[in-house]
Amino acid sequence: MASTFHFFILLSLLLSSLPNPSFATTRKLAALVQQQPLILKYHNGELLKGNTTVNLIWYGKFSPVQRSIIVDFLRSLNSGSTLQPSVSSWWQTTEKYKSGVCTIVVGNQILDESYSLGKSLKTSDIIALASKALHMNSINVVLTAADVAVDGFCMSSCGMHGPAFGDVKDKRSKFAYAWVGDSVTQCPGQCAWPFHQPIYGPQTPPLVAPNGDIGVDGMVINLATVLAGTVTNPFDDGYYQGPASAPLEAVTACSGIFGSGAYPGYAGAVLVDKTTVVTASNGALVDLDNNRRQTDLSPFLPKQSPSLSPFRQLQCRHSEPPIAAFEVHVSACETAMRTYLGTESPSHPPMRK
Repeated sequence: MASTFHFFILLSLLLSSLPNPSFATTRKLAALVQQQPLILKYHNGELLKGNTTVNLIWYGKFSPVQRSIIVDFLRSLNSGSTLQPSVSSWWQTTEKYKSGVCTIVVGNQILDESYSLGKSLKTSDIIALASKALHMNSINVVLTAADVAVDGFCMSSCGMHGPAFGDVKDKRSKFAYAWVGDSVTQCPGQCAWPFHQPIYGPQTPPLVAPNGDIGVDGMVINLATVLAGTVTNPFDDGYYQGPASAPLEAVTACSGIFGSGAYPGYAGAVLVDKTTVVTASNGALVDLDNNRRQTDLSPFLPKQSPSLSPFRQLQCRHSEPPIAAFEVHVSACETAMRTYLGTESPSHPPMRK
Protein backbone atom coordinates (compact mmCIF):
# COMPACT_ATOMS: atom_id res chain seq x y z
CA MET A 1 0.00 0.00 0.00
CA ALA A 2 1.32 3.40 -0.93
CA SER A 3 2.42 5.72 1.84
CA THR A 4 1.23 9.29 1.45
CA PHE A 5 2.42 12.18 3.54
CA HIS A 6 -0.28 14.47 4.86
CA PHE A 7 1.73 17.52 5.86
CA PHE A 8 -0.69 20.15 4.57
CA ILE A 9 -3.71 18.39 6.06
CA LEU A 10 -2.11 18.38 9.49
CA LEU A 11 -1.04 21.97 8.96
CA SER A 12 -4.54 23.00 7.87
CA LEU A 13 -6.12 21.42 10.93
CA LEU A 14 -3.68 23.17 13.21
CA LEU A 15 -4.11 26.50 11.50
CA SER A 16 -7.90 26.31 11.40
CA SER A 17 -7.96 25.69 15.15
CA LEU A 18 -6.15 28.93 15.96
CA PRO A 19 -8.50 31.61 17.31
CA ASN A 20 -6.19 34.45 16.33
CA PRO A 21 -3.19 34.77 14.01
CA SER A 22 -1.34 36.43 16.88
CA PHE A 23 -0.87 33.56 19.28
CA ALA A 24 2.50 34.22 20.89
CA THR A 25 0.97 33.82 24.35
CA THR A 26 -0.53 30.49 23.42
CA ARG A 27 2.81 29.27 22.11
CA LYS A 28 4.59 30.33 25.30
CA LEU A 29 2.12 28.39 27.40
CA ALA A 30 2.38 25.36 25.14
CA ALA A 31 6.15 25.41 25.54
CA LEU A 32 5.69 24.66 29.24
CA VAL A 33 4.14 21.31 28.39
CA GLN A 34 6.66 18.49 28.09
CA GLN A 35 6.51 17.11 24.56
CA GLN A 36 6.17 13.37 24.47
CA PRO A 37 8.67 11.62 22.21
CA LEU A 38 7.44 9.96 19.06
CA ILE A 39 8.49 6.38 18.48
CA LEU A 40 9.41 5.08 15.06
CA LYS A 41 9.33 1.33 15.33
CA TYR A 42 11.41 -0.83 13.06
CA HIS A 43 9.17 -3.58 11.66
CA ASN A 44 12.05 -5.83 10.61
CA GLY A 45 11.49 -5.34 6.90
CA GLU A 46 13.88 -4.74 4.03
CA LEU A 47 15.47 -1.29 3.78
CA LEU A 48 17.32 0.35 0.90
CA LYS A 49 21.09 0.59 1.18
CA GLY A 50 24.16 0.69 -1.00
CA ASN A 51 23.94 2.15 -4.51
CA THR A 52 20.31 2.99 -5.19
CA THR A 53 19.34 4.26 -8.63
CA VAL A 54 16.62 6.88 -8.88
CA ASN A 55 14.91 6.66 -12.27
CA LEU A 56 12.76 9.63 -13.27
CA ILE A 57 9.54 9.42 -15.28
CA TRP A 58 8.54 12.93 -16.37
CA TYR A 59 4.82 12.92 -17.11
CA GLY A 60 3.63 15.99 -18.96
CA LYS A 61 5.56 19.02 -20.09
CA PHE A 62 8.59 20.12 -18.07
CA SER A 63 11.15 22.58 -19.37
CA PRO A 64 14.85 21.63 -19.43
CA VAL A 65 15.43 24.11 -16.60
CA GLN A 66 12.73 22.52 -14.47
CA ARG A 67 14.20 19.07 -15.02
CA SER A 68 17.68 20.31 -14.14
CA ILE A 69 16.45 21.64 -10.79
CA ILE A 70 15.26 18.18 -9.77
CA VAL A 71 18.32 16.37 -11.14
CA ASP A 72 20.77 18.79 -9.49
CA PHE A 73 19.05 18.25 -6.18
CA LEU A 74 19.29 14.46 -6.46
CA ARG A 75 22.96 14.63 -7.39
CA SER A 76 23.69 16.86 -4.41
CA LEU A 77 22.55 14.14 -2.00
CA ASN A 78 25.86 12.35 -2.39
CA SER A 79 28.06 15.20 -3.57
CA GLY A 80 30.51 14.70 -0.72
CA SER A 81 30.68 18.45 -0.16
CA THR A 82 33.17 19.50 2.50
CA LEU A 83 31.03 22.52 3.31
CA GLN A 84 28.94 22.15 6.44
CA PRO A 85 26.08 21.85 6.57
CA SER A 86 25.25 20.53 3.12
CA VAL A 87 22.65 18.42 1.38
CA SER A 88 24.93 15.40 1.45
CA SER A 89 25.57 15.78 5.19
CA TRP A 90 21.82 15.80 5.73
CA TRP A 91 21.36 12.65 3.65
CA GLN A 92 23.95 10.92 5.81
CA THR A 93 21.41 11.14 8.62
CA THR A 94 19.58 8.23 6.99
CA GLU A 95 22.61 6.06 7.74
CA LYS A 96 21.66 6.17 11.41
CA TYR A 97 18.69 3.97 10.60
CA LYS A 98 19.40 0.27 10.14
CA SER A 99 19.54 0.80 6.40
CA GLY A 100 23.12 2.05 6.59
CA VAL A 101 24.68 3.98 3.72
CA CYS A 102 22.35 4.65 0.78
CA THR A 103 24.08 6.27 -2.18
CA ILE A 104 21.65 7.88 -4.62
CA VAL A 105 22.54 7.63 -8.30
CA VAL A 106 20.46 9.38 -10.98
CA GLY A 107 19.50 6.73 -13.51
CA ASN A 108 17.33 6.73 -16.62
CA GLN A 109 14.95 9.55 -17.44
CA ILE A 110 11.78 8.84 -19.39
CA LEU A 111 9.81 11.69 -20.97
CA ASP A 112 6.08 11.29 -21.53
CA GLU A 113 5.09 14.67 -22.92
CA SER A 114 2.11 13.28 -24.82
CA TYR A 115 0.13 12.47 -21.65
CA SER A 116 -0.21 8.82 -22.68
CA LEU A 117 -2.62 8.07 -19.84
CA GLY A 118 -4.49 11.37 -19.94
CA LYS A 119 -4.42 14.27 -17.52
CA SER A 120 -6.32 12.63 -14.69
CA LEU A 121 -4.40 9.78 -13.09
CA LYS A 122 -5.21 7.13 -10.52
CA THR A 123 -2.71 5.42 -8.25
CA SER A 124 -2.74 2.45 -10.62
CA ASP A 125 -1.67 4.80 -13.43
CA ILE A 126 1.23 6.09 -11.33
CA ILE A 127 2.38 2.51 -10.74
CA ALA A 128 2.04 1.73 -14.44
CA LEU A 129 4.24 4.72 -15.28
CA ALA A 130 6.77 3.78 -12.61
CA SER A 131 6.93 0.26 -14.04
CA LYS A 132 8.38 1.60 -17.29
CA ALA A 133 11.80 2.06 -15.68
CA LEU A 134 14.22 -0.62 -14.50
CA HIS A 135 13.38 -2.27 -11.20
CA MET A 136 16.62 -3.66 -9.77
CA ASN A 137 17.98 -1.68 -6.79
CA SER A 138 16.03 1.37 -7.82
CA ILE A 139 13.42 3.90 -6.81
CA ASN A 140 11.25 4.85 -9.77
CA VAL A 141 9.95 8.38 -9.30
CA VAL A 142 7.00 9.70 -11.30
CA LEU A 143 6.88 13.49 -11.59
CA THR A 144 3.64 14.98 -12.91
CA ALA A 145 3.34 18.39 -14.55
CA ALA A 146 1.21 21.26 -13.28
CA ASP A 147 -1.75 20.40 -15.53
CA VAL A 148 -2.01 16.78 -14.37
CA ALA A 149 -4.50 15.77 -11.68
CA VAL A 150 -3.75 12.75 -9.51
CA ASP A 151 -6.11 10.99 -7.12
CA GLY A 152 -5.72 12.55 -3.69
CA PHE A 153 -3.46 15.36 -4.88
CA CYS A 154 -4.35 18.61 -3.09
CA MET A 155 -6.98 16.69 -1.12
CA SER A 156 -5.05 14.23 1.01
CA SER A 157 -1.43 14.27 -0.14
CA CYS A 158 1.39 16.14 -1.85
CA GLY A 159 3.24 12.98 -2.78
CA MET A 160 3.43 9.28 -2.04
CA HIS A 161 5.65 6.24 -2.19
CA GLY A 162 5.14 2.52 -1.90
CA PRO A 163 6.01 -0.94 -3.18
CA ALA A 164 5.02 -2.32 -6.59
CA PHE A 165 5.72 -5.46 -8.58
CA GLY A 166 7.32 -5.84 -11.99
CA ASP A 167 9.00 -8.42 -14.16
CA VAL A 168 12.80 -8.67 -14.15
CA LYS A 169 14.35 -11.38 -16.33
CA ASP A 170 11.01 -13.19 -16.49
CA LYS A 171 10.72 -13.15 -12.71
CA ARG A 172 8.27 -11.23 -10.59
CA SER A 173 10.12 -8.72 -8.43
CA LYS A 174 9.24 -6.02 -5.94
CA PHE A 175 10.47 -2.45 -6.37
CA ALA A 176 9.94 0.93 -4.74
CA TYR A 177 8.19 3.79 -6.48
CA ALA A 178 7.34 7.36 -5.56
CA TRP A 179 5.30 10.20 -6.98
CA VAL A 180 5.38 13.99 -6.58
CA GLY A 181 3.34 16.54 -8.53
CA ASP A 182 3.76 20.20 -9.50
CA SER A 183 1.13 22.02 -7.43
CA VAL A 184 1.61 25.55 -8.77
CA THR A 185 -1.79 25.78 -10.50
CA GLN A 186 -3.72 23.46 -8.20
CA CYS A 187 -2.73 23.96 -4.57
CA PRO A 188 0.51 25.92 -4.03
CA GLY A 189 -0.67 27.05 -0.60
CA GLN A 190 -0.82 23.41 0.43
CA CYS A 191 1.97 21.62 -1.41
CA ALA A 192 4.42 24.44 -2.19
CA TRP A 193 4.39 26.20 1.17
CA PRO A 194 6.51 28.02 2.40
CA PHE A 195 7.20 29.33 -1.12
CA HIS A 196 3.53 30.31 -1.27
CA GLN A 197 1.27 31.67 1.44
CA PRO A 198 -0.57 28.89 3.30
CA ILE A 199 -4.18 28.31 2.39
CA TYR A 200 -5.23 28.64 6.04
CA GLY A 201 -4.02 30.41 9.13
CA PRO A 202 -1.52 33.24 9.59
CA GLN A 203 -0.60 34.72 6.23
CA THR A 204 3.08 35.25 6.90
CA PRO A 205 5.11 36.36 3.87
CA PRO A 206 6.34 33.33 1.92
CA LEU A 207 9.96 32.67 1.12
CA VAL A 208 10.87 33.48 -2.46
CA ALA A 209 11.31 30.31 -4.52
CA PRO A 210 15.07 29.99 -5.12
CA ASN A 211 14.73 29.22 -8.82
CA GLY A 212 11.74 31.47 -9.38
CA ASP A 213 9.54 28.41 -9.85
CA ILE A 214 7.16 27.92 -6.93
CA GLY A 215 5.84 24.62 -8.26
CA VAL A 216 9.15 22.88 -8.95
CA ASP A 217 10.91 24.31 -5.90
CA GLY A 218 7.99 22.99 -3.87
CA MET A 219 8.38 19.63 -5.58
CA VAL A 220 11.91 19.39 -4.22
CA ILE A 221 10.63 19.66 -0.64
CA ASN A 222 8.10 16.93 -1.30
CA LEU A 223 10.61 14.80 -3.19
CA ALA A 224 12.95 15.03 -0.20
CA THR A 225 10.14 13.79 2.02
CA VAL A 226 9.19 10.78 -0.08
CA LEU A 227 12.81 9.80 -0.74
CA ALA A 228 13.63 9.72 2.97
CA GLY A 229 10.44 7.73 3.56
CA THR A 230 11.24 5.33 0.73
CA VAL A 231 14.76 4.59 1.96
CA THR A 232 13.67 3.96 5.55
CA ASN A 233 10.31 2.32 4.78
CA PRO A 234 10.34 1.11 1.16
CA PHE A 235 7.98 -1.85 1.44
CA ASP A 236 5.67 -0.86 4.31
CA ASP A 237 7.62 -2.86 6.89
CA GLY A 238 10.51 -0.54 7.77
CA TYR A 239 10.52 2.43 10.14
CA TYR A 240 7.19 4.06 10.90
CA GLN A 241 4.68 4.81 13.61
CA GLY A 242 1.00 3.94 13.49
CA PRO A 243 -0.82 1.77 10.94
CA ALA A 244 1.01 0.68 7.79
CA SER A 245 -1.84 2.09 5.71
CA ALA A 246 -1.22 5.62 7.03
CA PRO A 247 2.26 5.61 8.57
CA LEU A 248 4.09 8.44 10.24
CA GLU A 249 7.55 8.17 8.71
CA ALA A 250 10.99 9.72 9.03
CA VAL A 251 10.38 13.22 7.68
CA THR A 252 6.61 13.36 8.20
CA ALA A 253 7.28 12.97 11.92
CA CYS A 254 8.47 16.59 11.86
CA SER A 255 6.08 18.02 9.27
CA GLY A 256 6.23 21.74 8.62
CA ILE A 257 9.49 22.31 10.49
CA PHE A 258 12.10 24.10 8.40
CA GLY A 259 13.94 26.02 11.07
CA SER A 260 14.23 26.91 14.72
CA GLY A 261 11.07 28.29 16.27
CA ALA A 262 8.78 26.96 13.54
CA TYR A 263 5.05 26.88 14.15
CA PRO A 264 1.98 26.47 11.90
CA GLY A 265 2.18 29.11 9.19
CA TYR A 266 5.80 30.02 9.94
CA ALA A 267 8.63 27.92 8.49
CA GLY A 268 11.12 28.84 11.21
CA ALA A 269 14.05 31.20 11.73
CA VAL A 270 16.16 31.83 8.67
CA LEU A 271 19.72 33.01 8.24
CA VAL A 272 21.02 35.18 5.42
CA ASP A 273 24.27 34.44 3.64
CA LYS A 274 25.45 38.02 3.11
CA THR A 275 28.08 36.93 0.60
CA THR A 276 25.66 35.37 -1.82
CA VAL A 277 22.58 37.26 -0.62
CA VAL A 278 20.81 33.94 -0.33
CA THR A 279 18.50 33.17 2.55
CA ALA A 280 19.39 30.02 4.43
CA SER A 281 17.13 28.22 6.85
CA ASN A 282 19.11 26.76 9.70
CA GLY A 283 21.99 25.51 7.67
CA ALA A 284 20.93 25.56 4.05
CA LEU A 285 23.51 27.10 1.80
CA VAL A 286 24.67 27.39 -1.77
CA ASP A 287 26.57 24.31 -2.95
CA LEU A 288 29.73 26.15 -3.96
CA ASP A 289 31.40 22.92 -5.06
CA ASN A 290 29.06 22.80 -8.02
CA ASN A 291 28.80 26.57 -8.45
CA ARG A 292 25.08 26.31 -7.90
CA ARG A 293 23.18 29.48 -7.21
CA GLN A 294 20.09 27.57 -6.18
CA THR A 295 19.53 26.66 -2.58
CA ASP A 296 17.02 24.35 -1.04
CA LEU A 297 14.56 24.24 1.83
CA SER A 298 13.40 21.11 3.50
CA PRO A 299 11.71 19.66 6.54
CA PHE A 300 13.43 18.04 9.47
CA LEU A 301 14.65 14.45 9.52
CA PRO A 302 14.69 12.60 12.84
CA LYS A 303 18.14 11.57 13.98
CA GLN A 304 17.89 8.03 15.26
CA SER A 305 19.77 6.92 18.35
CA PRO A 306 21.38 3.46 18.01
CA SER A 307 20.96 2.88 21.73
CA LEU A 308 17.18 2.78 21.31
CA SER A 309 17.09 -0.05 18.75
CA PRO A 310 14.66 -1.39 17.65
CA PHE A 311 12.52 1.46 19.00
CA ARG A 312 13.61 4.93 18.02
CA GLN A 313 12.51 7.97 19.97
CA LEU A 314 12.52 11.42 18.50
CA GLN A 315 11.27 14.81 19.50
CA CYS A 316 10.50 17.60 17.06
CA ARG A 317 11.74 20.23 19.42
CA HIS A 318 14.28 23.00 19.03
CA SER A 319 16.46 25.09 21.27
CA GLU A 320 17.70 28.60 20.61
CA PRO A 321 18.13 30.11 17.12
CA PRO A 322 21.00 28.85 14.94
CA ILE A 323 24.56 29.82 15.79
CA ALA A 324 26.78 31.63 13.31
CA ALA A 325 28.25 28.48 11.82
CA PHE A 326 24.83 27.56 10.40
CA GLU A 327 24.39 24.83 12.99
CA VAL A 328 21.11 24.21 14.76
CA HIS A 329 20.86 22.72 18.22
CA VAL A 330 17.87 20.40 18.18
CA SER A 331 16.93 17.64 20.56
CA ALA A 332 16.49 14.94 17.96
CA CYS A 333 15.15 16.36 14.71
CA GLU A 334 17.89 17.44 12.31
CA THR A 335 17.50 19.59 9.22
CA ALA A 336 16.06 17.29 6.67
CA MET A 337 17.11 18.73 3.43
CA ARG A 338 19.23 21.75 4.18
CA THR A 339 18.76 22.71 0.61
CA TYR A 340 15.76 24.32 -1.10
CA LEU A 341 15.86 27.70 0.63
CA GLY A 342 14.46 30.65 -1.22
CA THR A 343 15.82 34.14 -1.09
CA GLU A 344 13.49 36.23 1.02
CA SER A 345 11.73 39.21 -0.40
CA PRO A 346 13.52 42.40 0.73
CA SER A 347 10.18 44.04 1.48
CA HIS A 348 9.12 41.18 3.73
CA PRO A 349 11.78 40.27 6.30
CA PRO A 350 11.35 36.92 8.06
CA MET A 351 9.07 36.99 11.08
CA ARG A 352 10.91 36.63 14.37
CA LYS A 353 9.73 35.37 17.72
